[in-house]
Amino acid sequence: MMTALERLKKRMAELNHSANKALGQNFLISDHVIAKIVEATTLALLKLEKKSLIEIGPGLGAITDLLTELECEYQAIELDYSLFSYWQNTGLKLTHGDALRLDWSQFDADILVSNLPYQISSSIVIEKSLEPFGLKYMILMFQKEVAQRIRALPQTEHYGMLSVIAQEFWKMETVCDAGPRDFSPPPKIASRVLQFTRVESDILDRKKYLNFIKQCFHQRRRILRSNLPSKYSEAVTQWLIENKLSEKARAEELSPIQLKKLYFSLNF
Repeated sequence: MMTALERLKKRMAELNHSANKALGQNFLISDHVIAKIVEATTLALLKLEKKSLIEIGPGLGAITDLLTELECEYQAIELDYSLFSYWQNTGLKLTHGDALRLDWSQFDADILVSNLPYQISSSIVIEKSLEPFGLKYMILMFQKEVAQRIRALPQTEHYGMLSVIAQEFWKMETVCDAGPRDFSPPPKIASRVLQFTRVESDILDRKKYLNFIKQCFHQRRRILRSNLPSKYSEAVTQWLIENKLSEKARAEELSPIQLKKLYFSLNF
């Protein structure tokens, strides 16, 4: 069996293809990392009745070659038209387009797997968090710093809006890390694969909640009540006092649970 690097070189030669920097293409070549992603996907599939997954950016097939061997319904989204054409000719179920602009109601999948282009990774997490139904699991590659932000705790440098939204709607765990040498061409930063498992939430209007959290963290160094509209200032102060928190508390000092309680208290 060929290694991931051998498969990559073979396909690049066949297609006369090189990585497109504008699309953020860094092809995964680590057999170890690929195996970890496929293993996590396999375990997630075992928990589902409907075994279906979607991959963003199959690229040159590092993960795709193994995902398509699993007992599940596979489909993919590919933005690079030359790669889209290649995979379409192999018979795979494929959609051409930008994953952030497509209507996801057309996709019937419970698991999302992707070596995400770094520039869209945070947006994908936010977008999928706003959907109350649909995906049950996500296994995604991130820039390590973004992965740290997603799982960050209050009062740490990485904690912010992305942390709160992700932790409200998903349970997350680290699958593995990947270094620059695990990709071709090698990026300048380290990467990390996270698995997301959807959890139930009592937030009914997710877009409104996202707007609230964005305002809370709008200017990170300002106190919380100053970031929110002035009509809420007195209520925020009262809530902070009742919950034994400083009147000058900043959003980064409150846990996701505390921020949600404040949201409900304000009838935002």
